[in-house]
Parts: sequence; structure tokens; C-alpha cells
Amino acid sequence: MATDPRLTADFWVRAYLRRLELAGIPAYVTARGDATAGAVLVKLATLDGKARAFQRSFDLMTGARAWVTLAEGAEPEIDAAIARQRRHDPDLWVIEIESRQGRTLLDEDGLSA
Repeated sequence: MATDPRLTADFWVRAYLRRLELAGIPAYVTARGDATAGAVLVKLATLDGKARAFQRSFDLMTGARAWVTLAEGAEPEIDAAIARQRRHDPDLWVIEIESRQGRTLLDEDGLSA
């Protein structure tokens, strides 16, 4: 669930935040992880009391990477799930996006694979 092994986590996070900014999607780093090798979680708050958390995962059969839903539901439940992940992995980065339309850009080139 780490970012692209050729990029540091800090570089990937900064580039992702810039892409979100250019698309007019508010996003914030709510937890800073290890600058070089920290994994990244993306929380999508849809501003209606609901949220989803995404993490990078590997398909063991193909080796392909994809963003998958870690948790989905009421925002306080998602916050609790993220807090549990942070307790197990203090190097974890957390980015929070606010988008009523549910836009994360995670399915776009350069972010999806």
C-alpha cells in the first residue's frame, strides 16, 4: 500500500495535492508519515456526513496496483478506521479531500496504477 517505489511519499503527496488544487478540489494533509517510504491513505469527505477511505493495494495475481476502498460509511466511523491504521503504522500519510461529487482523481493516469 505504499506509493510508487520510484517516488518518495513526500514527493507523491505534493504532486497529488497540486493536481487536486488544479482541479479545484480542496485537500489537506491531516497526518504526515515517513517522507521517503510512508504509505498513503486518501479520505474522501462528501460533506453529507459520509466518507470513504482509499489505500493502495496490489493484485497478487497480476502485480498491478490499484486504489481500493478501505472503509466507507459515516464520517466518524471512517475517522476511527483511519486512527486505527495510524496506530498500527505511524509512517502513514493521510490526505483528506472534500468533494460533494466524490472526485478524488485516483483513477487518472499517473495516480491509478
